[in-house]
Amino acid sequence: MSRLNLTLDVDTSAALARHAKKARQPQATLARELIREALDSRERAETRRRLARDYAAGRADARLLLADLESAQLELMADDGPP
Repeated sequence: MSRLNLTLDVDTSAALARHAKKARQPQATLARELIREALDSRERAETRRRLARDYAAGRADARLLLADLESAQLELMADDGPP
């Protein structure tokens, strides 16, 4: 694991402290989780943009890729539902 020193503005630092206290986690642990979530979200958004661009350009396998993405989203939605 590598180290990273961050300088946070007052508002971000206070929000991180508040959320870490509520989650009963160290601030560094919560910051690491939040960064990971944000990176995953950006990667998913980039994948969606790429698929949409390829689909619009008529890429032959875009429909199959889009169907795979849609099925994964449906699975995630099913996981969010009531047990």
